[in-house]
Amino acid sequence: MAERKTTQSLLLTLCGVMLLVIGAAGGWWFESRRTAEVVKKTILENPEILPQAMQELQKRENAKSLASVSDAVFTPFPGSILGNPQGTVTLVEFTDFACTYCRASVADVEALIKEHPDLKVVVRQMPILSPQSALAAQWGLAAAEQGRYPAFHHAMFAAGRPEQATIEAAARMAGLDLDRARRFLADPRVAREIEGNLTFARSLGFEGTPSWVIGEQMFGGAVGKDVLAKAIAEARGA
Repeated sequence: MAERKTTQSLLLTLCGVMLLVIGAAGGWWFESRRTAEVVKKTILENPEILPQAMQELQKRENAKSLASVSDAVFTPFPGSILGNPQGTVTLVEFTDFACTYCRASVADVEALIKEHPDLKVVVRQMPILSPQSALAAQWGLAAAEQGRYPAFHHAMFAAGRPEQATIEAAARMAGLDLDRARRFLADPRVAREIEGNLTFARSLGFEGTPSWVIGEQMFGGAVGKDVLAKAIAEARGA
């Protein structure tokens, strides 16, 4: 009899616990549903908050990505700079000399440099389109080593798609010492720089060119002068 009473007591206790758990779960479900309805109503009544929320989320994701590459992405290969080398605002451009969108962005970058004397453009070679673009990137670094990068940059994009002939023609137009440049192509720093740029691109989620970094913002594609100008102003704190 005592054993039967003990069993009944345990069953009653277990039932009580189950009822409490079910009650708590039901309360949680009801509260969650109520919260979801409140959120839905808020969004429907204030649809403008969605773009704001997406921008904030993107900003946080960008910050995480940039933290993974630290300040290194803003540190140029010596000489691989457009604009003001001592500029206080830095725009990073990942580029490929075979990229038509990069070519289309040349005028935008030049206009920004003219309008913003404090702008430093760090150019990171990201040759992903062809073996010829990889060769052009190597010559770009050779031009940087001779202090002639801006001239080569403009001559190479003006020359059309990179080929051996157009690359050397651009190098001559930029005033490079061709023999010195050819020797420099074998320098380990060249391969290390290009591989490092590709690693940066993967870390930042860039899959194509041009791609841009300024302040805590990142952009992919030929986004245009106005988008970059706004980002420059925000990076400056205007």
